Amino acid sequence: MNVIGSRPDRWWNDPDRAVRRFIDELVGYAETTGEDVVVVFDRRPPDVTPGSHGQIEVVFASRRGRNAADHEIAELVAADEAPATLTVVTSDRALADRVKQRGARVAPAGSFRRRLDDSG
Repeated sequence: MNVIGSRPDRWWNDPDRAVRRFIDELVGYAETTGEDVVVVFDRRPPDVTPGSHGQIEVVFASRRGRNAADHEIAELVAADEAPATLTVVTSDRALADRVKQRGARVAPAGSFRRRLDDSG
């Protein structure tokens, strides 16, 4: 949601639509760049399933509440055999610290938003 929120386009009026639109943007990004992309959301629109969507993997937080996706992201990094190969996109300082401690790199949401916009 950091990347979605980095563009103040009134996404909060329809957050489910914002999630679907972001998935579509990430699919295009992955197809253009060839990068592996996994996206983790706090909320799940009723018409969106977890799993493969084109060339990206969509994950929904397994628990509810504040920072549920952050917890899921930190767990994914911790479980990865090569966390140094991962880049977590977030502007959340606490999450950035957690994943850095586990060996992942961090990219700010705003800079990724610009890369995403430039790729399409």
